[in-house]
Amino acid sequence: MKLKENPNPVLVLLFYLMVWIYTAVTFLPSCLLSWVTTSHREFYGSEQERAKRAKAFSVLGCPEGPYRATSTTKRLITSLHPGVDTLDKMLEHATLRFPHRDCLGTREVISEEDERQSNGKVFRKVILGKYRWLSYKETITAATKLGCGLTSLGQRPKTNIAIFCETRAEWLIAAQACFMFNFPQSIIVYGVFQTSSNAVISRRGPEAARRSAILPEVPRLQQIIIVDNTPITWPDCPRGVSILNMEAVQKGVVANLERNHPLPSDIAVIMYTSGSTGIPKGVMISHSNILASITGIAQRIPNLSEEDTYIGYLPLAHVLELCAELICISHGCRIGYSSPQTLADQSTKIKKGSRGDASVLQPTLMAAVPEIMDRIYKNVMIKVEEMNSLQRTLFILAYNYKLDQLSRGNSTPLCDRLVFKKVRSLLGGQTRVLLSGGAPLSAATQRFMNVCLCCPVGQGYGLTETCGAGTISEHWDYSTGRVGGPLVCCEIKLKDWVEGGYRSTDKPHPRGEILIGGPNVTMGYYNSEAKSQEDFSVDENGQRWFYTGDIGEFHEDGCLKIIDRKKDLVKLQAGEYVSLGKVEAALKNCPLVDNICVYANSDEAYVIGFLVPNQKQLLALAGQYGVRGSWDELCNSKVMEELVLKVITEAALTVQLERFEIPCKICLCPEPWTPETGLVTDAFKLKRKELRTHYKEDIERMYGGK
Repeated sequence: MKLKENPNPVLVLLFYLMVWIYTAVTFLPSCLLSWVTTSHREFYGSEQERAKRAKAFSVLGCPEGPYRATSTTKRLITSLHPGVDTLDKMLEHATLRFPHRDCLGTREVISEEDERQSNGKVFRKVILGKYRWLSYKETITAATKLGCGLTSLGQRPKTNIAIFCETRAEWLIAAQACFMFNFPQSIIVYGVFQTSSNAVISRRGPEAARRSAILPEVPRLQQIIIVDNTPITWPDCPRGVSILNMEAVQKGVVANLERNHPLPSDIAVIMYTSGSTGIPKGVMISHSNILASITGIAQRIPNLSEEDTYIGYLPLAHVLELCAELICISHGCRIGYSSPQTLADQSTKIKKGSRGDASVLQPTLMAAVPEIMDRIYKNVMIKVEEMNSLQRTLFILAYNYKLDQLSRGNSTPLCDRLVFKKVRSLLGGQTRVLLSGGAPLSAATQRFMNVCLCCPVGQGYGLTETCGAGTISEHWDYSTGRVGGPLVCCEIKLKDWVEGGYRSTDKPHPRGEILIGGPNVTMGYYNSEAKSQEDFSVDENGQRWFYTGDIGEFHEDGCLKIIDRKKDLVKLQAGEYVSLGKVEAALKNCPLVDNICVYANSDEAYVIGFLVPNQKQLLALAGQYGVRGSWDELCNSKVMEELVLKVITEAALTVQLERFEIPCKICLCPEPWTPETGLVTDAFKLKRKELRTHYKEDIERMYGGK
């Protein structure tokens, strides 16, 4: 459904009359009227005023940069507090300031039950209670006891521990224990093998380890620490490997145990890249890297304080979530844990009629990947389509009215209270800042989140190799398609990529491969010196730089826009270049598309695609054309492929994709792509190599091979 429609003129007049009456009655006192019409504009500025504000400048005055934030004219900023140069000191500093404030929260499970769906599948549903909290003092005590217990078991400084666990309080407690006692953490299963970890901290460790078949491959493994306090039974445990509960390890503390404090240059985490383009690479991240990164990110979050509440549900094995939670710890915020399956009232594991985590916690801060926000956007738009004509017209009027007012720097209290309150309540109703990262966010979704959730979306750009830091848009910048200016902890250069046709001398904006430099740039790849030398460099001043492989352009106000990716660019047989990521981002906003992977081959003349259809939309399309069958039969139907192809072609032309960029053939995929399938990462990035292998026969069929 388009939000830019031509509604009935009578309804337009009625809507604006309601706005005028509400404003006149509610804000008649001159002081309040002045606040509505001027203070918001003074704070945010008009669209023209915002455009004039420089977010960054070229240090040398050259179009290729390096570019720095305007607030860092002398030097890059590397720490939040003087003397706090390692992550253990950061937690100690926070505990001294906020000893009795809530730190980590977990919802109690009241009951669980299996629920059979109409299609015969059985889903486990839960009813959850209140959040139970650990204070900052209790958190540091738990981390200290765990670190002492691990030392008592023989763990030594600078020997690796692997954390293989979902996002939860025990994950962060284990991480803080490792920070304190200088145990580098490797994260994700692949890291257990590559880093030869001595210990694994896991939920239901035996089952997790058995699934991944890694234990026989890790000869140095000595302990598996299970975070759940449940009875341990595992008859097939390898000889020499002990299995313990976390609680038991915390109790096994040796008195007067000396702690080996880490240095800022010591490895804090070996975090693995998503593996979206191949085998995951272990990125060695030091304490100083993380502190520089969270310093830069925190500076872009307005009024961050101990009064804020953050909801943690993204994988802590992802650098965005780890940095977000450490930022909260450094500022005394409380972190309530959730999961994608229990986040909202409508989430898959929440029993109908009970409340999801966001409704109970009411977070003020949240991080999200575009996949999550795209789902919210599409689900709300489907609800809007189902409204009657009057309701739908008023929603569209309110949406477009607020969009216009935001561009002028004005607030819209009537629309927020009467129209968007229900949408905002999906995430608890109190969200004031939403950070987006991990992949490009479409303009349509960003506008929707700004308008309907009544909070700014800080779209950021960073990589595991830069500890998640690079750029974040200012909270008052409502422009779309851009990722803001450089953070105060780093600077950015553009390097010519002649083969792709991108140069710093391009007009109207300098373009090229993005290079990020600064104290947040990590130490390189674990056990991969050749790859480290290929992707990292050190300049004459000793500053490290990372070659991102992404193509960007700097605008006049110092904002960066990501326009391409070297690895996603495919040259077709006729010589046209297709950016796979660009096409996917454009088509994901189509209501019929739950997920899509675009594929192209230089030996072929056209683009193809694999598409996970939205079940409700596909069934409606099938009913419209009288196509019958089960879900699998519909997805395998040539007729449905043609109908869906027609719909996404129209959507592609609407967003002005070139004809050669639009898939000419598609394959409908009945099963969703989840991290469990191995076709997407934990952050829902496409694993192109795995997808290509999985759909090899379909690729050959669509290219005429079969």
